[in-house]
Amino acid sequence: MRTAWYLSVLGLVLPMIAQAVDLKGSNAGQRERGLLVFQTYCMTCHGSYADGKGKSAKNLKPPPANLRTSVKTDQYKEEIIRKGGAAVGRSPFMPPWGQELSDQQIADVVYYLRSITGAKSKPK
Repeated sequence: MRTAWYLSVLGLVLPMIAQAVDLKGSNAGQRERGLLVFQTYCMTCHGSYADGKGKSAKNLKPPPANLRTSVKTDQYKEEIIRKGGAAVGRSPFMPPWGQELSDQQIADVVYYLRSITGAKSKPK
């Protein structure tokens, strides 16, 4: 039973990875790559809908940010991802990912976050 579940999840994830690789040069590819980074590193706290309602959110005070309604700049998002929440005066539960993620992965997840907030263009 458990094996079937893992295979079904794998069946959902592999096409997304393949699409991200195929579209690497396009914005759609960057969005898909960012989604994969988000799902791997951010979803546990920020939730699958990026609304701050992940599995771990109920145990965190303050709770994780609702990234769908965030008005923070791309530069701010890059900084909090790299340095963690404590470094920018936010929650110490937001870990620093700068040693774990590449510059491209951080750019991809920031692009993905921008795509789900409805921002028209990259803030300067």
